[in-house]
Amino acid sequence: MFLRRPNSTYLMAVLLAASSTAALAAPPRPPVYLPQRDTSVPRNDDALSDSVRRVERTTRAQVLSAERVPFDGRDVNRIKTVDGHGRVRIFMDDPSNTPPSNQDAPTRGNDD
Repeated sequence: MFLRRPNSTYLMAVLLAASSTAALAAPPRPPVYLPQRDTSVPRNDDALSDSVRRVERTTRAQVLSAERVPFDGRDVNRIKTVDGHGRVRIFMDDPSNTPPSNQDAPTRGNDD
């Protein structure tokens, strides 16, 4: 049997095709940071779920994932969402800057 060596132009074409698919991928978008909040409020245990609810409420997007990540010497919540157009966005929320909860507020009609 006669075996041929691969053609150098064939190898170059394969390498070029493989590298061009990686180059054509869209560059990642920078994360969107939520506005700063008052830092004098103590941190809540349910900070991650509160951040998820706040992002859902303000963006009306579907949350894909939520996690705590270290950033600048503190833990922040990283929330990844997808909007109605299919765009994926990343929000960074600092739970130490959350507003106080209304647990002591009277119910509607004040019938406690």
